[in-house]
Amino acid sequence: MSDVILLIDDDQSLRRVTEYNLAAKGFQVVTAASGREGLLQFKAHAPDLVVTDVKLGDMNGLDILSMVKKEAPDTPVIVMTAFGSIEMAVQAMHKGAFNFITKPFDRDTLILSCKKALELKGLHTKTKLLVNEINHLTGTEGIVSASTAMKELLDTASRAANSEATVLISGESGTGKEVLARLIHQNSPRSNGPMVAVNCAAIPRGLIESELFGHVKGSFTGAIKDRKGHFSTASGGTLFLDEIGELSTDVQVKLLRAIQEKEVQPVGSDKSKRVDIRIIAATNLDLKKKIAAGEFREDLFYRLSVIPLFIPPLRERKEDIPSLVAHFLKKFDAPADVHFSKQALEVLKAYPWPGNIREIQNIVERCIILRKKNKIEPGDLHLLVDKPAVSILSPEIPNEGIALEDIEKAYILKALEKANQNRSEAARLLKIPRHVLLYRLEKYGMQD
Repeated sequence: MSDVILLIDDDQSLRRVTEYNLAAKGFQVVTAASGREGLLQFKAHAPDLVVTDVKLGDMNGLDILSMVKKEAPDTPVIVMTAFGSIEMAVQAMHKGAFNFITKPFDRDTLILSCKKALELKGLHTKTKLLVNEINHLTGTEGIVSASTAMKELLDTASRAANSEATVLISGESGTGKEVLARLIHQNSPRSNGPMVAVNCAAIPRGLIESELFGHVKGSFTGAIKDRKGHFSTASGGTLFLDEIGELSTDVQVKLLRAIQEKEVQPVGSDKSKRVDIRIIAATNLDLKKKIAAGEFREDLFYRLSVIPLFIPPLRERKEDIPSLVAHFLKKFDAPADVHFSKQALEVLKAYPWPGNIREIQNIVERCIILRKKNKIEPGDLHLLVDKPAVSILSPEIPNEGIALEDIEKAYILKALEKANQNRSEAARLLKIPRHVLLYRLEKYGMQD
């Protein structure tokens, strides 16, 4: 389909000639004889390019320029005039005009200017699509936040991105640790290099050293050729080590050396290789407790946590829920009139969110798919949230008030009682990971 050009000129003779010349070059031309007609045509056709005269009788072409840029900032505008001056040209360019052409002009001059304007628009469009695709693939299409804690976290992460320091990101499962890591990488001087993400918990213990550092042919059964490890693959970029707390202590020793010396020794080789990487690690475990238990090296912990970042769970930043819902509605291409009612948002704000951001993303996506109408009410949330969870969201509150912690303690005790003190079963009943329950028991002094 050819590009659409809107031509606005009150000079009928010149308008017809210009229209003919543009159409002869394959452009689809929509014309208007006045400023008001031009604005109507602009709204009706959403042209790829606007060419407007300055003197239009009913309006000034520079006003047309301003209105077009307000409605569609990426639409280029070429301004024509028979009364050109340097001052007017500067004013037009300041308002965002792509070009300023003085009448009478050569036919080829206008056509060349139109082609360049459309090429530039096409480049901008491709760049936006590329950025959106990168954000979609990497999961960094914006960490949405209205909470003070998250804004401070993002500010720290932004400043950390410009350094080469190691970063340790901690937080519960589903809070977006890898998203934050990718955000740091993409805003760092290493953004043109690769970011290699490794889930340390997903690699069999016997293969973790080979996966990280590589191996040479014949070093073990099945090593039929040399293999680069993740450290070498990430050279020039960032290596993201997720679930770092799951590494065995013997691998931790070698990891510490690799980070300090910036070199690795492949399995079965007697030679070391230099690597140029930046390390970002993440964990949902309490590494200080693992250090006390002798399960994690203290020197490695301090080497990794030069810049420690903690992502708070969603239940502790519920002011972010409306913006997250809006973000995911947009991400999943929901129709413009699909929305959560105020009451539905209040129910979501009261929900404990054991799955954090990952869970709210799934809920919004499912809601878009399974909705019966475009306004989602609390009664519709049985598709997304178990009814027992909804029923406890609307308790009677005494006039003197009640502490939220007391409610949480009461339900923890009820769950433990129902589970005969089995903490794993109690965590299942409360729909939270076991380590979150253990954290709460310690926080409230309820270990016994």
